[in-house]
This record gives sequence, C-alpha cells and structure tokens, in this order.
Amino acid sequence: MPFELPDNLHPNCGPVAWLLGTWRGNGHGDYPTIEKFHFGQELIFTHDGRPFFHYMSRAWIEDEDGEFVRDAAMETGFLRCPEPGKVELLLAHNIGFSEVWYGAAEGGKLEMHTAGVSFTETAKEVTGGSRMYGNVEGDLLYAYDMAAVGQDLQPHTWARLQRA
Repeated sequence: MPFELPDNLHPNCGPVAWLLGTWRGNGHGDYPTIEKFHFGQELIFTHDGRPFFHYMSRAWIEDEDGEFVRDAAMETGFLRCPEPGKVELLLAHNIGFSEVWYGAAEGGKLEMHTAGVSFTETAKEVTGGSRMYGNVEGDLLYAYDMAAVGQDLQPHTWARLQRA
C-alpha cells in the first residue's frame, strides 16, 4: 500500500514517518513463565505536526486457527523525536507498568532500550526491555525482548503487521 508523507510532518520525525498510520497482523509470544501463544494486533501511530507521534496498541490472543480467544495487552504513549534520528518513547500498559525508552531511527529501522520502568504493586515486575521495528517489504516487523519476573532479557513477542 503506498504511503505519502503528511504536509505537516515535523522534520525531526522524518526517520520514523514510515510508521504513521494503522497496522494490523499477527505474531507469536513466548517467555519462560508462560505458555507460548499466538496473537493478533493493531498498532496506530498518529501525529499533529509537532515532533512526536501518539502510539496505541491492542492485542488479542488467537487459537491456532487464528480465531479470537480473548483480549490481551494494551499500551499507549508518545514516540518523541527530539532531533532527527533520536527517539524517546513514553509507554503506559494496561497491566500496571510504564516505561521510558531511548533509541535511534534510520533507514526504516527503529531500535530502543528501556531507561526506566515503574509498576504498580499489583503488576508483574518488569525490569527492562529492547524493541526493534523495521520496514521490511512495506510491512512492519518487530521484536520485543523483555526482562521480567526474575528472568534475564530475552525474546518475548514478535510480529509482522501490514498497513491497514
């Protein structure tokens, strides 16, 4: 699907402009403390001309036939672009934790690592993460590694999404 740069795109957002819009697709998840799972997901990146994007994500668990089983993770936040190629991400999750991320974007690739994590007393303990997003053949591919509940940083979710 073709993508056009918005007229009011802030210049600092140029390296991540390809993310703008709605993305949908499927992914997989795994972690030592849970069973492997399949999920569907929708990501939305919007902007208003200032040097940041608003980000929203919702996911749902699917069975092996791709049928909906139950709602799953939700997160929302702001992908800030203080200068071209540098990013800051502020995220809040429905399961009770929030994160600050720092990273870099270039050539259709965005890589970030956590700088801080806070969580409520009823949330699982998440201590760090790494995210990589890439524009591959026009699709959005991503991988999320997580350190949580006493486990070292390791793969948790990965997906391939198409522009909706």
